[in-house]
Amino acid sequence: MLYLTRKVGESVVINDNIEVTVVEVRGRSIKLGFEFPPEISVLRRELYDKIQAENQAAATSTADLLSAQSKSDN
Repeated sequence: MLYLTRKVGESVVINDNIEVTVVEVRGRSIKLGFEFPPEISVLRRELYDKIQAENQAAATSTADLLSAQSKSDN
């Protein structure tokens, strides 16, 4: 993991097309601003993890249904 120190108004650039700027620092909380191309998806980690878990559950249930249907067809 890369750790950086930035002040309000300072930025970092990732892959020439994503810019992250420190907008505000208040106590132990910071506000970040992101500029990125529209085709890039940015999600909070907890939302990303929830989507991944739901996708995995859906894939598993679909595989179970297909397996059950295949057995009933025989």
